[in-house]
Amino acid sequence: MQSDFEIVILIQSALHCGMCVILKYTFVIGTIMSRLLVCCPSDLPSKNMRDALLNRCDWEDLGSDGRNSFERCGDNIIMTISDKHLEHDYPERDAEAFGIHVDDVVFMSRHSAKSGTPALTVHPIGNYHENLYGGDAEHLVKASPSLMSDALRNIMRFNDTEGTQTCFEVTHHGPLSDKPTFFIEIGSDESHWGNTHAAEIQADVIMSMQPAEDHLIAIGVGGGHYAPRFTEACCSYKVDFGHLIPNYQLEGRDDEDIVRMMTQASDASGTKLVYLHRKSMKKPEERRISSLIASSGLEQVSSKDFEQL
Repeated sequence: MQSDFEIVILIQSALHCGMCVILKYTFVIGTIMSRLLVCCPSDLPSKNMRDALLNRCDWEDLGSDGRNSFERCGDNIIMTISDKHLEHDYPERDAEAFGIHVDDVVFMSRHSAKSGTPALTVHPIGNYHENLYGGDAEHLVKASPSLMSDALRNIMRFNDTEGTQTCFEVTHHGPLSDKPTFFIEIGSDESHWGNTHAAEIQADVIMSMQPAEDHLIAIGVGGGHYAPRFTEACCSYKVDFGHLIPNYQLEGRDDEDIVRMMTQASDASGTKLVYLHRKSMKKPEERRISSLIASSGLEQVSSKDFEQL
């Protein structure tokens, strides 16, 4: 199954030497962007998001490859896997072997946090250092800045539950993928994972995702795990964020390692722009990171460089 679609015109009006000559013209008139939505049934929020999605569209059952099953509605394909998210490297390869073209991968998942705070989050994936939870060490998966940032804005728009944390998380954990990828999650503990209303919200988010074409793309450096400054900027300005590097990844690291992280993050996000959460750092560290941004060929930007939404 391909996402490219064609119009074929047969013209039988040409004659050559008394014989009818059939001329076939093929015009490729468009390409559908396909989003692979990965569901793990043993992950309750993932299953609930899938169930909510199934109620929002007339999905076509595409069948199974013996390990994964596939359903399609427009440019969204639900891929239900038989193993865990973090164990399922390169899901797009399975889909494409089944005949499905994939542009972006979205893992539907639970979010775990000691705080137990109800949460709706999105985040890019990869490991800046060790790979404790899937993926490869010092490897980042391509980010999907425009789609992920639009998902966050839609979370803010659709969420109607007081006390729910709505935000980016910084880049962390696996699995591996060749395609632009992010996680969309419901948290933060067992008391919230079964919340079907949260799953309904995330299903609406997924069905409404539409990447902007006129936004700047940046990586974020600094701040904490829940990226408050980058969340705020994304929802206030025409800027989409790719990979996010928190302060805890910078602490105790030498210049070479920090440049490596920023370069990897920018390459995997398709941008040279770096938005620094300056207020999260002491002045000497801020000056050091700013100097490394400039010396590594990247460009530091601030909210003054962004157009308001």
